[in-house]
Amino acid sequence: MAVTTDTTAGTGRPPFWRDVKVLRIAAQVLAGVGTVALILYLGRNLTTNLTAANIPTDFEFLKQPAGVNVTGSDFRPSQPISDIILLGIKNTAALSVVGIPLLTILGTLIGIARLSNNWLVRKAATVYVETLRNIPPLLVIIFTNAAVILSLPRMQDAVTPGNLFVISNRFLAIPWATAGDNSGTYLAVLGVGILASIVVWIWRTRNFDATGTPHHRFAWGTATFVLFAIVGFFSLGKPFSLSRPEVIDGRIIEGGYQTVGPYIAVLLALVIYTASHVAEIVRGSIQAVAKGQTEAANALALSSFQRLRFVVLPQAFRIAIPPLINQFLNFTKNTSLSIAIGYAEITLVVFQAIGNAKPAPQLILILMGAYLLFSLTVSFVINLLNRRLQLVTN
Repeated sequence: MAVTTDTTAGTGRPPFWRDVKVLRIAAQVLAGVGTVALILYLGRNLTTNLTAANIPTDFEFLKQPAGVNVTGSDFRPSQPISDIILLGIKNTAALSVVGIPLLTILGTLIGIARLSNNWLVRKAATVYVETLRNIPPLLVIIFTNAAVILSLPRMQDAVTPGNLFVISNRFLAIPWATAGDNSGTYLAVLGVGILASIVVWIWRTRNFDATGTPHHRFAWGTATFVLFAIVGFFSLGKPFSLSRPEVIDGRIIEGGYQTVGPYIAVLLALVIYTASHVAEIVRGSIQAVAKGQTEAANALALSSFQRLRFVVLPQAFRIAIPPLINQFLNFTKNTSLSIAIGYAEITLVVFQAIGNAKPAPQLILILMGAYLLFSLTVSFVINLLNRRLQLVTN
């Protein structure tokens, strides 16, 4: 009588067809193959349909003239479509880079105000949050544009406070620096100043860790940078000069730094809208900090500001950063709504190109890729900050 033996009995491992690790790898491989197959199928189906409709399937059209003007820029209709797409990406980035820090600051202040002991401050913050976060952002953008920007004077009647600013319903301008001789060298000096301030910051931190004396690293670092900036500015013969904006013939602005009214409208609307969501995240994160931390801060006779600055907020932001990433991504994607008031971000310029009989599938693909790039970039940067704030445990 033949006797069968289990070859895996001595090793203590199950057969490969019952091994969990093998099954997991096999499932991932099958999922990957299925995904690639689906993408290839959809791509081939799209290509076949485009060919049947006599629509080009390549991206050569990006070299064709855009044929449109962009308000507030020196873009010419004869420039290729690729240039106007890059301009749209730049304008979208201008909203995100400026808006995300602003909404974070505003949302944090409103979130703290929601927990204030002052009845009026607490109720005002509550009304702000409960009102704005329950209104569609598109309506906030349209209202802000109509109530703030369009109510400003016409370009012919632009207001120029102190001959330093230009305020109108079409353009807004502020004084700006104009590069002169040795401007490149001065920028290099500023770079060295930043590095020096970082070194000073690290030195003050290590001195505090070793001796316990107040580090004042922010003041020391800022003073170091300002010293480099001032000494370099005068040593290089004032490489930058101040350019003031000036209205010419009631139509255009020369000098300074100018932006279009719709940019301010979109920026303001999305900042105040998204800040209402950020405020709730901050409020919940503060409440999640153990009460013993606050009691310990009170026992040390810390003021309310010191308690928030040194005890509560550092711990609260460890909790708040992950959900804040979602709000930053929502802000970036909601910039597409600025198409409603004519701001030339990436969505508007893509739809303009489609309206000029350019192939829609390729342009929509570029649009999707642009927002994917923005989202991945924001997630990457904030996740780096999240790792920096996390507690290190053994």
